[in-house]
Amino acid sequence: GQGFAFRRKQKIQRQYRRLLKKRRNVHSQQDDQFTDTYPEHLKHLYLAEEEMLKKWRRAPDDSVSSEEKLNNAVEPVVTERKFKKKTSNQKAKEEYEKIKAERARKKEEAEKRKQEREAAQQLYKQKKMEAYKILSKKTKRGQPNLNLQVEFLLQKIQKNS
Repeated sequence: GQGFAFRRKQKIQRQYRRLLKKRRNVHSQQDDQFTDTYPEHLKHLYLAEEEMLKKWRRAPDDSVSSEEKLNNAVEPVVTERKFKKKTSNQKAKEEYEKIKAERARKKEEAEKRKQEREAAQQLYKQKKMEAYKILSKKTKRGQPNLNLQVEFLLQKIQKNS
């Protein structure tokens, strides 16, 4: 409500209105100052220069009354500022969102690598067990089964070549 930021904003608005009012008074005094004191032989030059100065001072939409200008002048500045400059809170939120997204992405990548590693280990263990079962088979008398061992080695050679 009535915190320091709100009061500061009101103070800035008052200063801006005062400045506009002063400028209006200064311009009207300058206009009155030069109107009738021109020398006759140079009057057309002074009038042309005055017209040029008025054009420079005037905004493109000068048809709007001064009260409307005063009301509209404060609002566009605020809305433009919202789009152009971000507050420190907005910057912090964006930075937090970036960091959060980066962490989530890294976590997903780590999870994916972990699953791939586990799948590879599972496959390796399965192949190892099959090889062990084939190579550890024994005959009825307890001797190693050389036929199965030779077949296993033959399959291994055929896969590699």
